[in-house]
Amino acid sequence: MATKILLLLVFFAITITVGLLFRKRSNSVSGFVLGGRSVGPWLTAFAYGTSYFSAVVFVGYAGQFGWKFGVSALWIGLGNALVGCLLAWVILARRTRVLTHHLGSATMPDFFGRRYNSRSLKIGASVVTFVFLVPYTASLFNGLSRLFETAFRVDFVYCIIGMAVLTAIYVIAGGYTATAVNDFIQGIIMLAGIIAVIAAVLAQNGGFSGSVTALANVPGSAPGVFASFFGPDPLSLLGVVLLTSVGTWGLPQMVQKFYSIKSERNIKTGTVISTIFAVVISGGCYFLGGFGRLFADRIGTNELGNPAAGFDSVIPGMVAGFSDLLVGVVIVLVFAASISTLSSLVMASASTLTLDFLKGNFVKKMDDRRSLLTIRALVGVFIVISAAIAVVQAKSTVTFIAQLMGVSWGALAGAFLAPFLYGLYWKRVTKAAVWVNFIFASALMLLNIFAKSLFPAILQSPINAGAFTMLFGLILVPAVSMLTKRPDKKLTDDCFACFGVPVSVSKADSLGKGEINV
Repeated sequence: MATKILLLLVFFAITITVGLLFRKRSNSVSGFVLGGRSVGPWLTAFAYGTSYFSAVVFVGYAGQFGWKFGVSALWIGLGNALVGCLLAWVILARRTRVLTHHLGSATMPDFFGRRYNSRSLKIGASVVTFVFLVPYTASLFNGLSRLFETAFRVDFVYCIIGMAVLTAIYVIAGGYTATAVNDFIQGIIMLAGIIAVIAAVLAQNGGFSGSVTALANVPGSAPGVFASFFGPDPLSLLGVVLLTSVGTWGLPQMVQKFYSIKSERNIKTGTVISTIFAVVISGGCYFLGGFGRLFADRIGTNELGNPAAGFDSVIPGMVAGFSDLLVGVVIVLVFAASISTLSSLVMASASTLTLDFLKGNFVKKMDDRRSLLTIRALVGVFIVISAAIAVVQAKSTVTFIAQLMGVSWGALAGAFLAPFLYGLYWKRVTKAAVWVNFIFASALMLLNIFAKSLFPAILQSPINAGAFTMLFGLILVPAVSMLTKRPDKKLTDDCFACFGVPVSVSKADSLGKGEINV
């Protein structure tokens, strides 16, 4: 117990110290929200990765999908790395940085408002962000509950309070720069922790080959199905890969990481770093969860062959027999993963509500100082609300909250991905098409809560419904755009003029025109 507590105290001390050290760099809205648009590649890449992978992934998704799909769950991790990180950086990073800087945009709703010259779109996007981001934030707390109960034998409410207070201190004090530095530290912890946990799990079952052999012969299943290449349900597996990989392209807290990149070279470096980080963390998490059934006697199962205490009990059950030191490492790992994502989400929520909803609409005169104070205050408010939702959901039988958490990712990605992606590359996108996509995605995912029976069987799962919403949006936006009035030519030309500005680069980045054959 002393080892576990000591590791947590050291982690807390480092995190708070970083927040206080960088408080002077967050004395303006730009500094607080975007780090002055001068954040380096390592910090940006780790901020992107740690915001991507939280306790929801390590405890929830890895346990659930590892149990359902076996070692084929590794495809989810590889999809996250190659599509959610590599392709996202290649396709989105440069154009997002250039266009948002040109438009003077600090948030995703503000991007929609400026790109499509629509105040109503800006307000609509901020409402969608608020409605679906806060429940998603609350789900981060629940991922820690079982680990803390297993390790400390205390009510996880104390964990929620500690996590909330810690995050509030360093985010309110240091803003985005402190968050990015802490994300880097937390990312190092996550890398070391996941490697140690995988090694320990495999060692308990005769190494990699022994573990795969044992998984292929799990009682009560078709021989070899959980050790096979695509697992027992390839179609559902594909839905998970799509939602968790492509979905990040439309999540405000992820895309806003690209706003703060400092230079072209940083984009190239960040692309490599974030992809490697995702291979290790996400691939490692799902690979680890794939062996969950080997610990069924420790986890406990019900009559259906599923974990008796739910899928969130799989990973805690797997690590319960580890040494105190390794359990402490796992706790710090999951804690680090959770608060890094939590800080990113509350920053996105607070900045969006302040700059896109309150400023200019309900508060006509809001200067930089007042905006900064409001964002800081709302960071605290959102943390308190999210913590309260997490406690209510865990202490009661209110299923609505848990369902809303499940559809949050699909609703946000479904609403924003297509309008944002097309908005970066295509002048023909219309305001009407963006509105149609917002309404379609939000309505479809809410119907998935209240009228699930209306959906075909395959779309009754929030995961599959979210994946469908995103993919359909990629068709819906261009279709509606072609059927509605073309946007003002001067507006779009002005927006895209930034991409035609010539820049000078060093020989290290380009040979230059006419020098290819020299």
